[in-house]
Amino acid sequence: MYQNYKNVEFVKPGGLDLKDRLVGVQRVTKVTKGGRAFGFSAIVVVGDENGVVGQGLGKSKEVADAIAKAVEDAKKNLIRIPLNKGTLPHEQKGKYAGAKVSLFPASEGTGVIAGGPARIVLETVGVHDVLSKNQGSNNPHNVVKATFDALLQLRNVDRVAKQRGISIDKVFNG
Repeated sequence: MYQNYKNVEFVKPGGLDLKDRLVGVQRVTKVTKGGRAFGFSAIVVVGDENGVVGQGLGKSKEVADAIAKAVEDAKKNLIRIPLNKGTLPHEQKGKYAGAKVSLFPASEGTGVIAGGPARIVLETVGVHDVLSKNQGSNNPHNVVKATFDALLQLRNVDRVAKQRGISIDKVFNG
């Protein structure tokens, strides 16, 4: 899932105090010759509220089993997101399928101004002050993936300086 991104830092779930948040459960139907077969699809976001987050999808005939599978999937996909004093280092846009998410850093005390699935992802990452806008599709699966797309493109000052091969002072004084 993260193969298109540079500098993705994967995290092992061991030793982390992870909290899981359910984004949504959908009832899905498979039409067969013998009638309809009902099942459930669940999307879950797992994080430590300190820059580590992962998302997972689980499918099963029972809701509880689907959620449990989604949590296990999310723990296998944990990544570290660069944060800057409770907000984002810079503004960023993310896109997945028809969903577009714009994230903007905010001053202290603003809170998480985001809707639905994007809010769950940002709170699970540990962002306390951010402005966000969802455009296009409001499908929870696509909004979560678009939010992850935006978060995965974030870079902090240390990473930019290392990529350019210069000191942190030169990043700001160009």
